Amino acid sequence: MKFRLRPGSVARAEDLFTPCVRECAAYVAGGGRDAALVAAIGALVVEHSAHEPSAERAFDALLRAGQCALDAGEVRLARRVADSAVALRSRSKGAWRLRGGALEADGRETEAVEAYERYQDLAGGGTEDIARRVALLREKRAALTAADAVVPDALLRERPAADVRAALTAEMERRLAETGAADPGTRLLAEAFGTYSRLATDGRMDDPLLGGGAPIGVGDFRGQVEGRSVVVVANGEGVAAGGLGAEIDRYDVVVRLDSFRTHPEGTGKRADVHAVSHRSDGPGWRRTVTTRLVLADKPSEWRTAVRERLVPGAQQYVGDRTLARPVRDPALMGESRWAVDASTAFTVARLLDFLDVSERVDLVGFGLPGQLRPEEAQWIRAHARRTDGLLTSLR
Repeated sequence: MKFRLRPGSVARAEDLFTPCVRECAAYVAGGGRDAALVAAIGALVVEHSAHEPSAERAFDALLRAGQCALDAGEVRLARRVADSAVALRSRSKGAWRLRGGALEADGRETEAVEAYERYQDLAGGGTEDIARRVALLREKRAALTAADAVVPDALLRERPAADVRAALTAEMERRLAETGAADPGTRLLAEAFGTYSRLATDGRMDDPLLGGGAPIGVGDFRGQVEGRSVVVVANGEGVAAGGLGAEIDRYDVVVRLDSFRTHPEGTGKRADVHAVSHRSDGPGWRRTVTTRLVLADKPSEWRTAVRERLVPGAQQYVGDRTLARPVRDPALMGESRWAVDASTAFTVARLLDFLDVSERVDLVGFGLPGQLRPEEAQWIRAHARRTDGLLTSLR
């Protein structure tokens, strides 16, 4: 007569548990150096071989060993423990959380999300830390989905995380060489590349860091100006004396720069987007705007400006790192010929020209002395469609 083992039976548990314990013990026998992991494995072996074993204590010891393996960078061992733990107890919150962490460390991010979501279901929501991890992994996958729409043969979503950056870089370089930066598909790929790179490097940004504003990337900003008339207004007495205030306020999107001040008759009253250098310490930071773009060539300078100068409640959206240096960033335009910390006025004009989605792009006061570097002014003149007094039209 044949007997079938029920799931969760003692015999089945032993069949799953013992090989896993042996594999853990092999780490110690092989000269494992991580003290915490060695100690956790020792406790696991003791619980497993106890004269009167406790299933609860042994399972807890298994999870501790798996977490220590993950902390020690022993990803293969952590995955082995996590897989055994899930097989032993399919409704264990700790087992699914460990499996999510092990899969994420192994670069299998889609499977990691599934494991984390199972943990969240069992835990009735789970911890904030896991919620942030899941949100980050979903955003990274969304960026790869957008990239795959442009280069479907690259199969980016199916690659291990360790290979994605190199593959994205190669596809970006190939696309630029074949179609150029002006191609719409290349722009979409650049946006996806920038978003994924930022997420992979810095993770998601907490709202408190951004003065209460929500972070937006290149794609989101593109949506804010798409199909709309945009005016970028320079600063200075010459602009204030121009008497263009009413005309400026009629644009769909009004962009202000650095330490701007508004003069209703001369410059208009509205400020929808504020582009500001990390070096600026003027009153512009305090003005309420829809979107604030903080410009800095170095990540450390950008982080410092965002943390120390954003005024809580003064902006709905804050440009993330993909918008911090759009002209020189190889993930977007990659035009290294321009000076480090290019002028704010030129950076915004070049970004709008590159995105090429606005119905109209006009610049006010860009031709006045001191607004641009000589090479920047030359580029503006070369790309202007018309110039009429203080007004220069790019579109």
